[in-house]
Amino acid sequence: METRLSVVKSQYEKIIVSIGGNAIVRRNDRGTIEEQFENLKHACGYIGRMVKGGKSIIITHGNGPIVGNIVLRNEMVKNLIPPEPLYICDADSEGGIGFMIQQTLYNQLHKLHNIKDVVTIVTQVVVDRDDPAFKDPSKPVGPYYTEEEAKKLADAKGWVMKEDSHRGFRRVVPSPAPKKIIEAAVVKTLAEMGVIVIAAGGGGVPVIEEEDGTLKGVDAVIDKDLATALLAKEVKADRFINLTQVDRVYVNFGKPGQRGITEMNVKEARGFLEAGEFAPGSMGPKVQAAIDFLEAGGREVIITEPELIESALEGKAGTRIVK
Repeated sequence: METRLSVVKSQYEKIIVSIGGNAIVRRNDRGTIEEQFENLKHACGYIGRMVKGGKSIIITHGNGPIVGNIVLRNEMVKNLIPPEPLYICDADSEGGIGFMIQQTLYNQLHKLHNIKDVVTIVTQVVVDRDDPAFKDPSKPVGPYYTEEEAKKLADAKGWVMKEDSHRGFRRVVPSPAPKKIIEAAVVKTLAEMGVIVIAAGGGGVPVIEEEDGTLKGVDAVIDKDLATALLAKEVKADRFINLTQVDRVYVNFGKPGQRGITEMNVKEARGFLEAGEFAPGSMGPKVQAAIDFLEAGGREVIITEPELIESALEGKAGTRIVK
């Protein structure tokens, strides 16, 4: 049987590329599968050229608002079909989005005559059962609502609703901190064999470890940026590229005096974060993930939109964060 697996040379750079959920379903999109595939073509085209240039690539991705849509479908048909727990919705979204990235990237590589093995791993991420996040939900899922709609949903369904990034109200669910990635060793081994691995999608499937060492799913959504930083640390990645729907990181975002940041170090990034410059459900986790990655030994973090990835790698776009 023919195989394309090969050992990646040690001098090849190992890069984690994280595709934000808002780069898959963009603002003003209806969220159709056709739109999602079209949006992924842009990101995967640039990633494909990185692979051809001799990079070892691991891809993570967001799952919002897709996981929220799955939860919403559950709610709408619960009288016909038994609803699934949130952690199963997490796994569904990870597998479905992973498939779309896997196929789109394969097709892009085929066009470049540089066929590589691409695989999706549904990833289990351990969280602490006593994490305070379970008592204070904060992770937005699903669509945006007006303040009036949000109040009605909170009253009718008991959902916790919070304003998100000045764009409206969204349902929020527990978002515990990731502690360990069960499949990290598998991801690292495959990447070092030349396989492009898609893992920790949507932050992975949250699980807790029982006293006997077995795993059990738990209803939550892990922030994909923090899970990506943990995965990057465990696979010893060199660089972390975070793709989102804005061209770079901004301070005073959406306010008078808005200013884009071209480059900052960890100290500056932490200062901005502690000053409340970055929204908790938006840019905040991305900057925190960058700090975590760099403090764990990473070399560089780039935050930008998919169309600018090549310019960002040349230092001509995006935000570069270093130690």
